[in-house]
Amino acid sequence: MGENREHARAVEWPTMALVGFCYLAWIGLGFVLYSSIPLIALVLMAFAVALHSSLQHEVLHGHPTRHALVNEALVFLPLGVFYPFRRFKVLHLTHHNDERLTDPYDDPESYYRSVMDWERLPHWLKRVLEVNNTMLGRFFLGPVLMSGGFAWSEIQRMRKGERRVVVAWLLHFLGMVPVYLIVTRLFHMPFWLYVLVPAYFGLSLITIRTYAEHRWSETPEGRTIIVERSPLGLLFLNNNLHLVHHKNPATPWYDLPRLFAERRAEWVAMNEGYVFKGYLALFRAYGLKRKEHNVHPALRRAPPAE
Repeated sequence: MGENREHARAVEWPTMALVGFCYLAWIGLGFVLYSSIPLIALVLMAFAVALHSSLQHEVLHGHPTRHALVNEALVFLPLGVFYPFRRFKVLHLTHHNDERLTDPYDDPESYYRSVMDWERLPHWLKRVLEVNNTMLGRFFLGPVLMSGGFAWSEIQRMRKGERRVVVAWLLHFLGMVPVYLIVTRLFHMPFWLYVLVPAYFGLSLITIRTYAEHRWSETPEGRTIIVERSPLGLLFLNNNLHLVHHKNPATPWYDLPRLFAERRAEWVAMNEGYVFKGYLALFRAYGLKRKEHNVHPALRRAPPAE
C-alpha cells in the first residue's frame, strides 16, 4: 500500500509554508509577546515547538524536497532542545519496521518492557512507569522519562565509539548555539525557563499523539491507531491517522486525510477497530487509568545476545 514517490512534487509548498510559519511564530512569540504577556507567550511557544517536532518527523520521511540535506537544513535549529535530529531520524525509521512494532528491543519507540527487564526495576520506578501509562501521566512525566532514558542510552553508545551518534550530537549542539543566543539575547528569556516550559511542554503536547499510537496485536496492521478527528490534527500534521501514515510513509501530511476518507471502512477493518473519534475520547478512557500493563504480552522475554 506504500506509495511510489517517483512522480512526487519537486517541492511540497504547503510544508515549506508551514516551516516558515513555525519559525516566524516562534520568533514573534518570543520577541514580541514574551515581553508583554510572558505566560501566554510561553504556552504558545510550546505549540510552536511541538509543530517543529512534527515538521522534523515530516522531514525524516523525505519531505518537503527531494534533497535530504536541504530538508535537514529546514529543521536544523533544535527548538525542542532534547533530541538530535539525526538520531531521531535513525531511530524513527527503525521504528517503521511494522513487523517488529512494539517489540521492547527492536522497536526504539516501544513503551513495553520484557518480563526480565521489568522484574529488575526497583519498586518505585515501576510505580512511576505505571503512572506514565496513563494519558495524564504521560503528558507530565513522559518528557523527562523519555529524554532521560534516551540521553543515558546515547551516552553508552558514544562510550562505545559509535561515530554516527557522536556526529549527530555535535551537530545538535552546533544548532543549539543560535537557539540559545536567540532565546537569551533576542527574547531576553532565561534559557532554563525556555527548557522547562516551551521545550518541555512542547514535547508533552507530542505525547498526546504518541500516547496510544501503538499496541500489541498479532497482525502488524492491528498495532497502529487511528484517531479520526482532532483540532490538534494540524499540530500533529495529521499523524493522528497513524495507520495511514505507517502504510504510506512517503505521502505528505496534507494528503493523509484524503487517503483515509477514500477507504475509511477498509482502514478501520485493517487495524481491527483500534479507532478513537478524537483525543478527548482517548482521554476519557485513559486520562487517569493505565491503558495496559508495561510488560509486553507476547514478544520475547530476554534481550538479544551480545
